[in-house]
Amino acid sequence: MALEVEHKFLLANDGWRNEVDRTVHYKQGYLGGGPLNSVRVRISDSHAWLNIKSATIGTSRQEFEYEIPLADANTILDDLCHKPLIEKMRHFVHHHGHIWEIDEFKGDNAGLIVAEVELSQIGESFAKPAWLGAEVTDDLRYYNNNLSQNPYKNWNK
Repeated sequence: MALEVEHKFLLANDGWRNEVDRTVHYKQGYLGGGPLNSVRVRISDSHAWLNIKSATIGTSRQEFEYEIPLADANTILDDLCHKPLIEKMRHFVHHHGHIWEIDEFKGDNAGLIVAEVELSQIGESFAKPAWLGAEVTDDLRYYNNNLSQNPYKNWNK
């Protein structure tokens, strides 16, 4: 069993763009989920994964991930996943010993940009970059599973 420990933030400005090391395109969809878990399929380049996460709110939750055939992933995304699918560009930024993953959403979630930092243990300290905004780790709206059900374009501004 793997334990994911992460914090999620909004961004205060675009200063992070000058620090990007690499960028990857993700397309993902959710098969289901409920009060206990979420199940998603994700494609990046020529690789695909099945991911199962506990539906725990907060900084830590159980996570299981398995590589699956790309053709299977495409069929699952097209035929079995809730719509809209989540599409995003993930930008990787190194900052004081941690890798920040900045998700710039496309499609129905265009305009939303969030930053996540994954930690090795609960309570681990980390330096907050100057471009970081408010923490939204405990706000369910920002979880990708919820963005597939209630896209950012539908939020009251």
